[in-house]
Amino acid sequence: MSYNLKELNIHNSKLITLRKMNKQELQVVALKNGTVIDHIPTDKLFTVVNLLGLQNSDSNITIGNNFESKKLGKKGIIKVADRFFSDEEISRLSVVAPNVKLNIIRNYEVVEKKEVIMPDVVKGIIKCGNPKCITNNEPMTTIFHVVDKTSGLLKCHYCEKEQNKETLKLQ
Repeated sequence: MSYNLKELNIHNSKLITLRKMNKQELQVVALKNGTVIDHIPTDKLFTVVNLLGLQNSDSNITIGNNFESKKLGKKGIIKVADRFFSDEEISRLSVVAPNVKLNIIRNYEVVEKKEVIMPDVVKGIIKCGNPKCITNNEPMTTIFHVVDKTSGLLKCHYCEKEQNKETLKLQ
């Protein structure tokens, strides 16, 4: 939906100036309360959905892909109504999408911005690439130590096999 209006009157007589929108732009409904996950690489969008368990959520969720981005060229975005993620949930994203930005929305306003930062230790998210690793042969939680956050190099706690974030297999 596009608007030809120069101004739109919103709650409490606030005026917001809208730029004239052309028909190619997609308009998404504003989020009253919840979280916007932005700057998701397009090839990782549905991995992020799975990591956060959004496919099982009762919340209203808007998923957009292939939006223009100055940083990424193309990006994905997820809006989740009435849901705020824990630091642990957010850190899980760092394994697949380390430069994701989160915007916390309350009463239609961005009240907090968070940047996803890879933790020093990642537990229960990644499958070890070593078939002889104990985690692949016994029922136990995987643990990886982050060797290099910039390149996404991780090392298995048990067998010490190093894996790059590009070749990781999620559990």
